Amino acid sequence: MKISIPVSIVIAVTGMAGFSECKKSSGGIVNPPVDTTVVITPPNDPALASTIGFFGNDWTPKTFTAPAYTNADKPTSTANATVTVDMSNVRTKISKYLFGNNSNLWMGQIVDQPSLMSYIKDLSPNIIRAPAGSVSDVYFFNSQPNQKPADVPDSLYDTNGNKIGAFYWSGKNTEGWTFALDNYYQLLAQTNSTGIITVNYGYARYGTSADPVAAAAHLAADWVRYDNGRTKFWEIGNESNGVWESSYKIDVTKNQDGQPEIVTGELYGNHFKVFVDSMKAAALSIGKTIYIGAQLLDSEPQGWQTTTDKTWNQGVLTQAGTTADFFIVHNYFTAWHTNAGTDEIIATGSSIPTNGMAYLKSQMTKYGVPVKPVAMTEWNIESEGSKQKVSNISGLHAVVAIAELMKNEFGQASRWDLANGWSDGNDHGLFNSGDEPGAVKWNPRPAFYYLYYLQKYFGDKMVSATVSGDNSIISYASSYTSGQSGIVIINKGAAAKTVAVTMKNFRPGTNFYWHTLAGGGTSEFSGAVTVNNIGPSGATGGPINYTSIKANGATIQGGITVSAPPRSAIFIAVENKK
Repeated sequence: MKISIPVSIVIAVTGMAGFSECKKSSGGIVNPPVDTTVVITPPNDPALASTIGFFGNDWTPKTFTAPAYTNADKPTSTANATVTVDMSNVRTKISKYLFGNNSNLWMGQIVDQPSLMSYIKDLSPNIIRAPAGSVSDVYFFNSQPNQKPADVPDSLYDTNGNKIGAFYWSGKNTEGWTFALDNYYQLLAQTNSTGIITVNYGYARYGTSADPVAAAAHLAADWVRYDNGRTKFWEIGNESNGVWESSYKIDVTKNQDGQPEIVTGELYGNHFKVFVDSMKAAALSIGKTIYIGAQLLDSEPQGWQTTTDKTWNQGVLTQAGTTADFFIVHNYFTAWHTNAGTDEIIATGSSIPTNGMAYLKSQMTKYGVPVKPVAMTEWNIESEGSKQKVSNISGLHAVVAIAELMKNEFGQASRWDLANGWSDGNDHGLFNSGDEPGAVKWNPRPAFYYLYYLQKYFGDKMVSATVSGDNSIISYASSYTSGQSGIVIINKGAAAKTVAVTMKNFRPGTNFYWHTLAGGGTSEFSGAVTVNNIGPSGATGGPINYTSIKANGATIQGGITVSAPPRSAIFIAVENKK
């Protein structure tokens, strides 16, 4: 169907009102003339990608409601860049499970912290992983504190291959410093989230019984029964290929089933099938459906990596590729502990999901496995030295990363993590756990605000957005089932820019609305963020009244243009004609 629209409602957004010919100012881009008609092509409806799969089963349409707003002036300067949004070019439906986060076992019994619970509910992660990262492989969900199972050793191996005293975590420990399993379920209930659980694979390796694999699989099946359908998504082990994991190296003198000292992908794949048999049987016995994921690596191993890494995907895919319901990867995007700058950090937000998905698909194809859903159950940045992890730039990176995970059709993702430890600013925690100097406990970090507004403004389908004129500008766009468009514009540069938006295949309404988030102060890695020029009451974080900060609003007539401060993101909603 083709519809002609009169000029009065055309979005001629790259030029100012009244311009009828191309004009150019020094350093700016050409403003095109206003067209008198717009031809609308209906949106395509692409099939849900295999890499999203059942993670898309809970997709629901979104309806945009115009926010309370303050009339704001549009910039009069010539645009440095133009974002072109094509509403007919739908890339994908957006999985609600891409906005997830991670809990951990050292964050405390947080369900009795009303301010934090309110923040997480507002954040709406939709899915929260448990029980933690590496400690998942020394975690016994049903054990009492200080009561380790009889068939585990007193010592395990550390990253350097040296024996150290073993500490086993308990799911029934209600002391204030840790996080009991039942409180994890309370966290999910209080924040309207679902769970994704990592079961203890390490026990299958270091267990000292006659059949440690069966014992570990039985423990996992018991957890499925205890969970009783509250959790659909399950993982077997955490980074089990890694030298830092308790599953990597075992004392073969204590092992009774002939396992090798060092784990391999083939061994893990064989063990994975035993876990699946036990866990799926448990789910069937209680009338529940669960999905179980196996671990893969999302990039070609380098020469310095272990033999285990170099053969991991081959072993897992050939042994368990047809058994796994989905595949799991972890990625901390930037190079390990380098003092990276903004450009390098933001660039990884795009390159890691793009290259990772291409590699995973090629590996599945290479080893004869149908393409299956992919989940990135841990992600963040590893840059440090300038407090990058708690900075405004971490927030910008989070927006880019999630948008690129959408674009590359990942099914699920969980950022690491809700709360961790200050460590002089090398803290992955989204919230201050109480050890950040001068900050109120549970104070949200800048990334919280970026993730909050991303969900507030982004619709239920991703559509095409292209940028011309300035390579410091990045943009992503979406459509709502109710017809509006949600757009994100990111200025990763150190200079302010004016950005125009051109809408294609869209019936524009009256107004557009936006919130602008930018770093506080002049530091590249500011620990503060402002929302529509409103900042935090303290030195770090953002405004606590974020839910009541009015949007800026302006008429679409004459064009959509916004000012993009240095290192900022502008979240925009454009009304459609009813």
